[in-house]
Amino acid sequence: MKHYGEKICTAEEAVKKVRSGDRIAFSHACGEPRVLPGELMKRADELKDVQIVHMVPMGEAPYCKSEYAGSFRHVALFSGAPTRNAIWDNMADYIPYIFSEIPFLFETLLPLDVAMVTVSPPDHNGFCSLGVSVDYTKKAVETAKIVIAEVNKSMPRTHGDSFVHVSEIDHFVEVDKPIYELKSAELTDVEKNIGRHVAELIEDGCTLQLGIGGIPDAVLFYLTEFKDLGVHSEMVSDGVKNLVERGVITGRKKTIHKGKVIVNFLMGSREFYDWVDDNPIIEMRTVDYTNNPYVVAQNQKMIAINSALEVDLLGQVCADTLGPKQFSGVGGQLDFVRGARMSKGGKAIIALPSSAKGGISRIVPVLKEGAAVTTSRNDVDYVVTDFGIAALKGKTVRDRMKALINIADPKLREDLTKKAYEIYHVLL
Repeated sequence: MKHYGEKICTAEEAVKKVRSGDRIAFSHACGEPRVLPGELMKRADELKDVQIVHMVPMGEAPYCKSEYAGSFRHVALFSGAPTRNAIWDNMADYIPYIFSEIPFLFETLLPLDVAMVTVSPPDHNGFCSLGVSVDYTKKAVETAKIVIAEVNKSMPRTHGDSFVHVSEIDHFVEVDKPIYELKSAELTDVEKNIGRHVAELIEDGCTLQLGIGGIPDAVLFYLTEFKDLGVHSEMVSDGVKNLVERGVITGRKKTIHKGKVIVNFLMGSREFYDWVDDNPIIEMRTVDYTNNPYVVAQNQKMIAINSALEVDLLGQVCADTLGPKQFSGVGGQLDFVRGARMSKGGKAIIALPSSAKGGISRIVPVLKEGAAVTTSRNDVDYVVTDFGIAALKGKTVRDRMKALINIADPKLREDLTKKAYEIYHVLL
């Protein structure tokens, strides 16, 4: 505690350690610092060419504003609402990269000068917890030349590979603000239908990987009568808490890490954070472990459930761009798709609504011009919409197209059938 006390400073003092040309990484998602980014902006007139690197943004991302263009440049590893337009308007950059390999980036091609992270208060042995954000954040702490940590009592203390000793941190800024939360929205009928169909592909004893949003929540909604499910995922939220408390998720049948929910970051409500605090069921690991396909594959009956923006008639999945515009990021989709397909009894599932707003089909003849292929047609086992399940594994191109058209909106199936012949010369 003596060493900790010697390192405490104000946010204003801490950001003075940043120099022009530095590369800074923020801890990920709901672990993003609450005070340091804003304080750093106050130094805009003094700084030039500072890079700010992170994945999912939860704050307002003021460093993307045009008035800071000469001082700060955001380098996104995952685009979000506060950063999309900046990337599209050439005021920020995007690196396409698989989530599991981002720690490697920090060790090699993208070395860090400064890491700005959020931690729980230190215990009597001098260990702070990275709480809800271990993922690439742990590697940022290990490799950055300077580590600045907001110490926030609202950060839950999580178990596993989340601990950082006070000796590994250069400056502490004590902060009393709630950490970021992810609010759950009420499930739509479309999401419920998708969840019900996905649940048909799950059986007792499976291990699940789930993403963020309504579809994963809807899947969990339909699993209340299952037994001994496990979780090995990059993130989880409130829905997992509910199924653990109901005795549905036990992890007893997992092949590795029995009885544990293995995860690398958390997003949820304050109630969820209070539940994970000092909860040994939750075991945090770095993303290069949790998302490593060879680790994922060791879980028998591994079910990977991921989303998409559109899927074409060949089965190609676009999950991170709207045409040429960067919408989100690759994240861990490819990691878990490949890990699940290598798993004994595993399944890789892509789940999406059949239609977007305005009745536009998300099962499309071809991906939009400029769209990126997130997951290839060779990697997908099942595509699920609110109208059913398309099993693609081992199917001919003709049979794939039939299956995908059958889960499109019925009003749009005739046109998709015509396009199948016009574009691919496949007669259905």
